[in-house]
Order: sequence, then C-alpha cells, then structure tokens
Amino acid sequence: MHPILFHFGAINIYTYGVLVAAGVLFGLWYARKQAPRAGLDPNKIWNLGIYTVLSALMLAKIWLVLSDWDYYVATPRDIFSISTFQSGGTFYGGIAGAVLMMILYSHFQKMPILPVLDTCVAGLPLGHAIGRLGCFAAGCCYGKPTTVAWGVTFTNPAAADLAGTPLGVHLHPTQLYEAAAEFLNFLILVRVSKRQGFTGQIIGTYLILYGTERGIIEFFRGDPGRTMMFHDAVSLMQLVSVGLIFTGAFLWWRGMKDAPGPSVSATGTTVAR
Repeated sequence: MHPILFHFGAINIYTYGVLVAAGVLFGLWYARKQAPRAGLDPNKIWNLGIYTVLSALMLAKIWLVLSDWDYYVATPRDIFSISTFQSGGTFYGGIAGAVLMMILYSHFQKMPILPVLDTCVAGLPLGHAIGRLGCFAAGCCYGKPTTVAWGVTFTNPAAADLAGTPLGVHLHPTQLYEAAAEFLNFLILVRVSKRQGFTGQIIGTYLILYGTERGIIEFFRGDPGRTMMFHDAVSLMQLVSVGLIFTGAFLWWRGMKDAPGPSVSATGTTVAR
C-alpha cells in the first residue's frame, strides 16, 4: 500500500511507525482521562503508560533475538542493526514486558493492580486499531490468498522488502479485520466502563473480546513466523487466546460472585446496590 510515508533526507519515515506511535498516544490519552474514575492519579497512569511501552518494546526485541538465537549468534552484528531496531519484535515478548512493568510499577507506587489494569486497558483497543492500519499500510501481518471480493493485492516493492509481503496476490485484509474488531472492542469497553459493576470487569471484558477476535483472525493470517503447532493446525497465539478468554471469564466470575446483590428496603421494595 504505502509503507514509506515520506523521506527526510536519507532517512525513511515509515507509515507503520507513525501510526503505531499515534495509536500509543491516543491509548495513553484515553487511559489518563479515565484514571480519576478509578480514583487513580492521571499523571501516574501516564507515566506507567510510557514505561510500559518502553518495557514492551525492549522485551519484544530481546524475545525476538532469543527466539532465533542460532541466527543471531552466527551474525551478532544484526542484533544492533537498523532492521532489528526498526522491528517491533515479538508479540509475546511485548505482552510479557508490558505485564511485568504494570505489576512492578503498581507495586512500588502502591496502586491496586486491578483498577490500574481496568484503566490502562480501556484505551488499548483504540491504539491497537490505529496501529493495525499501520500494518495495512506496511503490508505486514498479511492474510492468506483468497477469492473473496474484499481481498486486497499489494504491489509496492517496499512492502516485499520490509515485510516479505507477497505482491500481486489477492489476500485476506487481516489487518483491516483486526482494526475493525479492535475499534468495536473499544466501543464496547467504553460502554462497559460507564456501567462498571465490579473491579476487573473492564480488563476481563477486554481479555474475552481480544482472545476471541485474535483466535478467529489467526485462521486467516498468512504471514510466517507465527509458531504453528499440532501439524500447523493452530498457532501459538490461538492457544494464548484461549488462555486470555479463560482469564477474562475468571475475572467476570470472581467479580459477579463478590458483587453486592440487591437489598430490600423497609417497605419491602427491592433496591439495586
């Protein structure tokens, strides 16, 4: 599509990077805006967001090197190459880095972890949706060949060079599938946050929504390096998605079990609490 947004002298400014950065900023802005509702300091939430992004990027790249250790041992210069620096790294490493930073920051700042997660995750789908538009522009995370009418064909050689995108092939626009699903997730979380009944409800809802969405979209993904398992029947991310759904369901079960039920007034009228 349009992998390179513009040139600044000899430096290429990539559409993917610009949109991912925009997505991060919008997500952080929304999380900061939501912080007072949970009784949290907006500045601490903003700082946590910045630290979380940096931690996620760092661990994502470390995980990338470890996952292809033989290659990087043979070519150690590539660890510090421009291509590795520009790479987003691995999804699993990014998630691990983000979760670890949230736990540590919340602990040292003496902030309750579930309200922090509820607040921070509220804007995550919005940022993710914008970032997936960057994927579409770059041609990465592309889909399998298809004959559906809404399939897309990439023709820009830069997409093939940067992401290995097959050119001239009709593909599922999996990037747009996920961008649309994430934007819908964001709208759902906005609604849930306005009627939140228990702590952990927003993060629980997000885990269920994202796990379901990602698990389904994985069937249409065609890009390599997704760690296929069981004779290529499922990807590792689909197994992770099942874990996310069960975790979200547990948070809902825990919250509904502990949530106060309706009370009866002196006149015998049922009053919701």
